[in-house]
Amino acid sequence: MPAPWFEDEIAEALAPLLPGLAVEVVAEIDSTSSELMRRARDGRRAPVLLVAERQTAGRGRLGRLWESAQDAGQPASLTFSLGLPLAPRDWSGLSLAVGVSVADSLDPARTAGLALKWPNDLWVRECKLGGILIETALLQPEEAERYLVVGIGLNIGPREGDGLRTPPAWLQQWQPEASAPAVLRELIVPLVRDIRLFDERGFVPFAPRFAARDLLRGREVVLTDGTEGRCEGVGWGGELLVRTPAGLKTITSAEVSVRPAAPAP
Repeated sequence: MPAPWFEDEIAEALAPLLPGLAVEVVAEIDSTSSELMRRARDGRRAPVLLVAERQTAGRGRLGRLWESAQDAGQPASLTFSLGLPLAPRDWSGLSLAVGVSVADSLDPARTAGLALKWPNDLWVRECKLGGILIETALLQPEEAERYLVVGIGLNIGPREGDGLRTPPAWLQQWQPEASAPAVLRELIVPLVRDIRLFDERGFVPFAPRFAARDLLRGREVVLTDGTEGRCEGVGWGGELLVRTPAGLKTITSAEVSVRPAAPAP
């Protein structure tokens, strides 16, 4: 039997925050984020939550693939995208704020060791639990408002790590009864509230929450351009701060990737 996704309950809970929201669940799609971006470019600007039980071409940051998983016919991963019009004064740090919201829903007491890796990954003990993809489409050239698409992928049940750059973690390691629909129901309302908070106040109210889960702070890191240094956390605008031999380097570009340095032999 297909898993119940609580569509009506979610729609009712989100109605005060996102009037007119549609909640859609599909069995299979190429990518929920790609679909919402296609709709936005066609002028469809209403808020929507699109959930896929299986993605065939899921996307992560920098064009990386993100594959969904199945377990006995049920989704072993949660893949969804939320689309809505938004016009914050500053978009900087949005992926970090989304990560904070998701992490606080999944590990509120911080007992599972769920950490945030700048700018968009959720890690548990050096293994990757999930990722976030932020995309926007310009609605009208003369308007500040854009159509925001927040794509989230989370491992719910066990999955193989073959071919993955980082070993996977999954939620059932510390929540054995977790299911994709139940996790969605748990995190979606706080997520929308936090996106609204970001719209009003930017990254500043999220900075202390991110710092409490910052995976890289205090660690030696390597950037994709070959730069090495010691991470000093993130700034009030969500920028990554890395102390290098040449001084403090501030990284804001989403096109830069950063990883913890390999431990010395």
